[in-house]
Amino acid sequence: MSGSRITKAHGGLRQPNRREMTAALALSALGLGGLALPAALPGAALAQTPDRIVVAGGVITEVIYALGLQDRIVGVDSTSQFPAEALKQKANVGYVRALSAEGVLSLKPSLIMAIDGAGPPDAVSLLTESGVKIARIHDGLTPDGVTSKIAAIGAAIGAAAPAERLAAQTKARFDELATLRSGIAKKKRVLFLLSLQNGRAMVGGRNSSADGIITLAGGINVADAIEGYKPMTDEAIAAAAPDMVLMMRNSSAHNTTPDELFTMPAFSQTPAATGKRLVHMDGLYLLGFGPRTPMAARDLMAAIYPEAAIPPLKTAAAP
Repeated sequence: MSGSRITKAHGGLRQPNRREMTAALALSALGLGGLALPAALPGAALAQTPDRIVVAGGVITEVIYALGLQDRIVGVDSTSQFPAEALKQKANVGYVRALSAEGVLSLKPSLIMAIDGAGPPDAVSLLTESGVKIARIHDGLTPDGVTSKIAAIGAAIGAAAPAERLAAQTKARFDELATLRSGIAKKKRVLFLLSLQNGRAMVGGRNSSADGIITLAGGINVADAIEGYKPMTDEAIAAAAPDMVLMMRNSSAHNTTPDELFTMPAFSQTPAATGKRLVHMDGLYLLGFGPRTPMAARDLMAAIYPEAAIPPLKTAAAP
């Protein structure tokens, strides 16, 4: 069996075991076909600099592009939607939580960068066992978490100094955002609605990215009794009394309209229904928690508090 291909058992052939699969995938990644590596050189084939990076996590892609080092990327996952050319110019390795180890390794990466939650676990395990260097990036959802994330990405690709500058610029924007937030006299209540499945609302609770961005924008997350992204009952939604409902904008499918949403029993009696306060925002911009997050939080703040005439961030214009 060639090292660049793994086949299922057929007829009298034996199904390869996990160790054999890992070895075959690693050989494929190094372009060595069925050749065996000398035992004395276990790390010799690993690149000394990460010049062939495969990314699993849209925010990682965004940061690398912001650093001007996109030429090092050979593959991205399907959440890498900013900038738009990333998915057009780079190989697509699939959804961040449903990666194929063989697909990733076929790009012969010298570094795999994976955000929290990248998976599935079996694929990550195979990638780890392949011998290719993996940088796991923590997906922080606070200003400090974002700046630490940017610094960690830069350090992993040998660009620590420019990444520190980008992190400092991002921190300045968060600081200006905090000043705007401090001027909010009375906070409004916001419900993040991830989806409506058969009439059931899937919402963003505490410790979710939705909760993080609502907090940064000076709002109150009405679903904080729920952990993460989970369904919320009609009764709970009505009792939560959101002043505004927030959803991600879907560029390829139907977006729920205010008329559709506020005729549903769960939403019809909420304060948000009075003015049909439904806001759509781009998903990665809203929930990516990268360099653009201070601007996204400012835009959300302006949507939550239209009467306050929230100004643009002055630091957003900085080079």
